[in-house]
Amino acid sequence: MYGKKVKLRVLFLFLLLSAIVLTVFLVLKSLEENVVYFLSPTEVKALNEIKKEKIRVGGMVKKNSIKINDKIINFVITDFKNEIIVRYDGLVPNLFQEEKGVVAEGFLDGKNFFRASKILAKHDENYMPPEVKEALEATN
Repeated sequence: MYGKKVKLRVLFLFLLLSAIVLTVFLVLKSLEENVVYFLSPTEVKALNEIKKEKIRVGGMVKKNSIKINDKIINFVITDFKNEIIVRYDGLVPNLFQEEKGVVAEGFLDGKNFFRASKILAKHDENYMPPEVKEALEATN
């Protein structure tokens, strides 16, 4: 029916296609584990269940909310509708200030409390991450 050359080509194409599919699957699976989602305080309050996965919470630092004890910094992130209390142990970027945009990465500890492992810096005082800007515009 088919010659030996045709059978080898079909086998080669099948193996090549299988390798490509496996590679794409593995890349997407590894990216899935490293994806960190951004939520506003309003979206955090709307969650049905608190998952123990790393997320980002962003918004504006509420005025008069920054409290510093040794190296532990407590502050409030707001989207002008809802607020979430953030606790961070470490150094903050130089541009971290009240009434400025901020994105904190870490884990939720209830719907009102967030333990940050990283505070993300801004480029300059006029920069706001697109996700924060969209979330703030959606709530206004």
